[in-house]
Amino acid sequence: MSYALGGGLTRGAERETTLLMSSPTRDRLLGLIRTRSFATGDFTLASGKKSSLYFNLKPTMMHPDGAHLLGHALLDAIEGEPAAYIGGLELGAVPLVTTMAAASAQRGVPLPGFFVRKKAKEYGAKQLIEGLGPGESLEGKRVIAVEDTSTTGGSLLQAIAAVREAGGIVEAAVTVIDRQEGAMEALAAEDVRLLSVFTAKDVASG
Repeated sequence: MSYALGGGLTRGAERETTLLMSSPTRDRLLGLIRTRSFATGDFTLASGKKSSLYFNLKPTMMHPDGAHLLGHALLDAIEGEPAAYIGGLELGAVPLVTTMAAASAQRGVPLPGFFVRKKAKEYGAKQLIEGLGPGESLEGKRVIAVEDTSTTGGSLLQAIAAVREAGGIVEAAVTVIDRQEGAMEALAAEDVRLLSVFTAKDVASG
């Protein structure tokens, strides 16, 4: 199954750089991120890198407009990509995958999701991958990995490794913000293309 809206691009075709979102809608999302999820200063990131730019997308994810806009923006970013599932590492990917799944149903192209635990539960079914229904499997299915902010790509790579271990096929990943600090190159080394809604420069230049 390919995720495509209105005869969207097929894999391997030249990708439009502009999202399907209208400019005012895209600008509204960018404004929410700037006011709710962006700060400048002296920060140490999860990757251990130092940065003067800090992104915490959770306040935007939890905002009614932010959740709605993020779901549609991420779907636009993966337009034309073959996908049977979307999924990513807890915690940041969980609300994004949820709102993408809901938005895909609104668009008439349902795209189910799941999330990968940082470590398997020590009780019950002891699952590492959560969200699949009875009898469902990632075996042989194309999956797009999802992340909120990408720096070195470590979280995406962890999720991708789990999906591949489960038999899934991952050739593309999508992030809300690509900080352009090595994630794209790290994923390319694993034969995965990184797509994004915004870059850090898009947000910081406002």
